[in-house]
Amino acid sequence: MKPQRVLQVATIMNRGGLETMLINYMRRIDRERVQFDFLVHREERGHYDDEIESLGGRIFRMPAIQPGHYGAYFRKLESFFREHPEYRVVHAHINENSGFVLRAAKLAGVPCRIAHSHLSDLGLDFKLPFRLYARQALKGQPNYYFACSENAGRWLFGRGKPVHVMNNAVNVEEFRFDPDARGTVRAELEGDGRLVVGHIGRFNKQKNHEGLLDIFAALRERRPDALLVMAGDGPLRPAMERKAERLGLAGHVRFLGVRSDIPRLLQAFDLFLFPSLFEGLPVVLVEAQAAGLPCFVSDTITREADATGRVTFIGLKTSPAAWASRILSAALTRQDASAQLAARGYDAGRMAAWLADFYTGQAMAAQESDAGGRRA
Repeated sequence: MKPQRVLQVATIMNRGGLETMLINYMRRIDRERVQFDFLVHREERGHYDDEIESLGGRIFRMPAIQPGHYGAYFRKLESFFREHPEYRVVHAHINENSGFVLRAAKLAGVPCRIAHSHLSDLGLDFKLPFRLYARQALKGQPNYYFACSENAGRWLFGRGKPVHVMNNAVNVEEFRFDPDARGTVRAELEGDGRLVVGHIGRFNKQKNHEGLLDIFAALRERRPDALLVMAGDGPLRPAMERKAERLGLAGHVRFLGVRSDIPRLLQAFDLFLFPSLFEGLPVVLVEAQAAGLPCFVSDTITREADATGRVTFIGLKTSPAAWASRILSAALTRQDASAQLAARGYDAGRMAAWLADFYTGQAMAAQESDAGGRRA
């Protein structure tokens, strides 16, 4: 039998948390039963595109979703599903915009349509009216509702929907503490004998790098040996580099850009700092816990993110000095949490097996239900 081809819908398959999670599942899923293909919304190739194709996946490209071009976008979607009647499962990960894809899938008769919420807030910017419109357009298009946390499910779907909270799983064993790697990476970062503060995230407003640099500046007043290491890229990186200069931190901050060795990099940190303005349930926070790190995060992040008891939540409005005090008063020790995370359902291998069962089982059930409804 041919494998069930599942269409995963994303923006671009770069090294973000969601994208890395999908690749982890693709690596581990039984590809004789299930094969992932991807519908993305950028013309340029993503970091994971080569691996997707090497694993047998296909990549289809749509234009970016832009207000004022909805009509053309909808026509492209409808044409795509007419040309690809093989998809019985569409799993959309583009939050409120998932409704646009799932509407076209529904019109094409796709029986299993999954909307997956990965955020718990929209943020305030000029796109907000269009995002609210997209969230309204989502209603009635999916027949399965997934979310990375209860808050993320309520935010996108409201109350009363049968939402399945699906853990943002990682390859737990890959992050297990490695003292040899720790020494090597700390030497590369010039972090020997220093307090190494780590952060991983795209440089956009949501991740609150402004606040992160303020917290680190307060931390350095009490620990002059502290070093901040930030992995990631994005539109706000140049502004944050300038801010580090203004605060006199330039020689104490490492801007690493996008990294492909996150498990290795996490070994070098003494703590993980993550003061985001809003999140769903960040994959990188699960990875940091898998590496045994104490984590200090904003209280806007769902308490569900603390899978190990190693996460300290601090008010987003708390002063940078108070953040620094909380951090330095904590026990900054590592703890092997791999077994704990696996037991809590955060292991990518176990979640990939669950997904294979869901995709193959629910696609058939939805197809039979749809056929029964038409006969009635």
